[in-house]
Amino acid sequence: MVGMKKLTHFDASGNAVMVDVGEKEITCRTATAEGTICASPEVIQAILQGTSKKGDVLGVARVAGIMAVKQTAGLIPMCHTLLIQKAQVDFKTEEENSCVKAVCTVKAEGKTGVEMEALTGATIALLTIYDMCKAIDKRMKLTDIHLVEKKGGKSGDFQY
Repeated sequence: MVGMKKLTHFDASGNAVMVDVGEKEITCRTATAEGTICASPEVIQAILQGTSKKGDVLGVARVAGIMAVKQTAGLIPMCHTLLIQKAQVDFKTEEENSCVKAVCTVKAEGKTGVEMEALTGATIALLTIYDMCKAIDKRMKLTDIHLVEKKGGKSGDFQY
């Protein structure tokens, strides 16, 4: 385990609390997260050729990921509501591995970071791909969802 740090979402009695960020400085925060969905070659071809019965899989997944970024505070109990300045979801198709990687980048100026928003955006984009392609292959697997990098804030920069 990397350096033990105090958990800030609990009070002295162990009760869950939302961290007070009132005294923190407003700074530019960015975060990028990614994850992968692995599927059959048939699914990957349907995505690439646009032959899925549900339409433009990556286009819909991109919009779903961006929408998810904006809803993160409503999904994760101790996550602060943020004024998002940028949310971008991109995809990298790996035909040789029969996988699609979703990469979500989020930017905001605020008192707390946007890591959870980036992770949520990438995850929901992948879940949307699953939903739109499950008629072809229910054995798809979401994997390797993680924070790639974050910039800004008191704790400094991070790179995976």
